[in-house]
Amino acid sequence: MQTIVCIKWGTRYPGDYVNRLWSMIKRNTSRPTRLVCFTDDADGIDQAVGVFPLPHIVLPEAVMWKPWRKVSLWQAPLADIEGDALFLDLDVVITGSLDAFFDYEPEKTFCIAENWSQLGKGIGNTSVYRWRVGTNTHIYDNFMRDGDAYVDKYRISQKYISAEVDDMTYWPSSWSASFKHTLLPRWPLNFFQVPSLPKDTRVVAFTGKPDPDEAEIGKWPTRVWWKRLYKHVRATPWITEHWR
Repeated sequence: MQTIVCIKWGTRYPGDYVNRLWSMIKRNTSRPTRLVCFTDDADGIDQAVGVFPLPHIVLPEAVMWKPWRKVSLWQAPLADIEGDALFLDLDVVITGSLDAFFDYEPEKTFCIAENWSQLGKGIGNTSVYRWRVGTNTHIYDNFMRDGDAYVDKYRISQKYISAEVDDMTYWPSSWSASFKHTLLPRWPLNFFQVPSLPKDTRVVAFTGKPDPDEAEIGKWPTRVWWKRLYKHVRATPWITEHWR
């Protein structure tokens, strides 16, 4: 049984995002696979999804609603999960088979997408990664001892994880992509060209804005008027095809 994990907290993403993720997973796996969702609100989530309370973590107030909560997944035990698990952010769009993420470098305990905006700097992007539950638990334990110090030192949780993990292996770069950093045409072409989807891409991450439901219809929300001069995306039909 392959285990895929997501985490939902706060109000940004409704239960429908979990259900869409589960639907995409079922279409893009050929082996028995389950989805585990850690959440503070299970309302509307498909009953076929394994739902657990948010793992315990003490977070500084300044990062309470930021991705630092993902650090909680490095504790053990972790619900009923054992061995390797694949983490996916709620706002990814799955466009190809996920089975290879479980098969790649099976001896490695941590595989991740290289952060698309910081190539060559030794930083992974935690939108999609595979980790072995029960290894590298110092990431959680150390944070629990002095979370404020690590937030001050690294500022961003994926920098902390990338620096403190014992060993980090990148997926093949073609497997995952950032919608904003690698697929969106550069300005001013983003006003005229629809973002393309490379054929080998399996997971598309939507970091920051726009979210999939926004990019799908060509909407890039911003409250600052002058940012509309360059923050623009054309309606993107392949999102509609895959994000369902």
